[in-house]
Amino acid sequence: MMIAGIGCRKGATVEDILSAIETALEAHGLAITALTALATATLKRDEQGILSAGRKLDLPLLVVKETDLAAAGPRTLSHSQASQAVAGTPSVSEAAALAAAGAGATLLGPRIVVGPATCAIATSGAIA
Repeated sequence: MMIAGIGCRKGATVEDILSAIETALEAHGLAITALTALATATLKRDEQGILSAGRKLDLPLLVVKETDLAAAGPRTLSHSQASQAVAGTPSVSEAAALAAAGAGATLLGPRIVVGPATCAIATSGAIA
C-alpha cells in the first residue's frame, strides 16, 4: 500500500494539490499508478482542492482521525510549529500518510512543499 498524505493551507486549489503530489512522486521516482489512496486530517476533509484531486486521480481519500494523526506525529520527519498548533501534529501530510498506511508504515522521505500544499508518501511494505 502506498499513500500520499496531503496537507494544505485553507483554500488550496486542485492544481496546488496535484502539483504537490506530482512533485513528491517525481522526487521518489514513482508514477501516479503507484498510489493506493490519498490521506488527510479530519480538519482538511472538506477542502475542495483535496477532494477534487482525489476525484481527478480516481483515488479514494482516507480521512485520518485526530487520535491516529497524533499517534503518528512522533514518527514524522518534518516539524512545523503551525501544523502542531492547528492540527496537533508536526506535519499533517506525513502523519496522515503514516496513519493511513497502517502499523509499520514508513515515509519515503520528508514532505514536499509546493506553494500552499504539502505531500508525503508512506508505504506499508517494501517498494519493488
